[in-house]
Amino acid sequence: MTDFVHTEINNQILTVRINRPERKNALTHAMYTALGDAIEQAEADANIRCTLFTGSDECFTAGNDLSDFASGLPGDFKETPVGRFLLLLANANKPIVASVNGPAVGIGTTMLLHCDMVFAGSNAGFKMPFASLGLCPEGGSSLLLPSWLGRVRAAELLMLGETFNADDAHRLGLINRVCEPATTEAAALEACQKLASQPPAAIRATKQLLSSPTHEELTATMLAEGKLFSERLKSPEAAEAFGAFLQKRKPDFSSFK
Repeated sequence: MTDFVHTEINNQILTVRINRPERKNALTHAMYTALGDAIEQAEADANIRCTLFTGSDECFTAGNDLSDFASGLPGDFKETPVGRFLLLLANANKPIVASVNGPAVGIGTTMLLHCDMVFAGSNAGFKMPFASLGLCPEGGSSLLLPSWLGRVRAAELLMLGETFNADDAHRLGLINRVCEPATTEAAALEACQKLASQPPAAIRATKQLLSSPTHEELTATMLAEGKLFSERLKSPEAAEAFGAFLQKRKPDFSSFK
């Protein structure tokens, strides 16, 4: 495991903690590898019945570390660290719970679409700024969000990429509960404990049935999104957006067609 992703097993629950506070838990390729490894560990270990993804009381994750992704993604998307992580997450057989406080940007929001339960602090802020960065949706969000929320709401979230709060996320059905930030992880852990106490094969069967209607289409969508995302990382629009971010200025897309 990387120093920025910590794992711990207690009472048949694998806790996976994103821990890079100095960069608001921004995710690097190495961190994605560690996150994917954690899912594989949970799937292979019969003693693990549930996985909890969490950050800190102040931040879940600010999304991709742009300095790590500015040069693009190496090779075929499904074999990249981020692609591997997303596909493992979407295809996991055991239940996954998330505890979210503070910023949950980009993949910090889309990864939650694959969790079975999500608990968010009142300080949580969700954002999918892909288009604003010259990119495109990822993590199956272009399929799941329209089917869950309707096209116009999905378009607003994905095209404008504006921040929405925990109350909005709860109203939209994207999270289970809004908590006080200091109690978010405890609430999520309680749900994990309840899941771990249930008949494990029955829980896996239930999860499979919940996922099966969109399973094949979701995989195809994620791969298509990943291919286009990789291409968009090399686009002039993305270069302008990334440059503006690093230079702390507003991007100028007025000359693009």
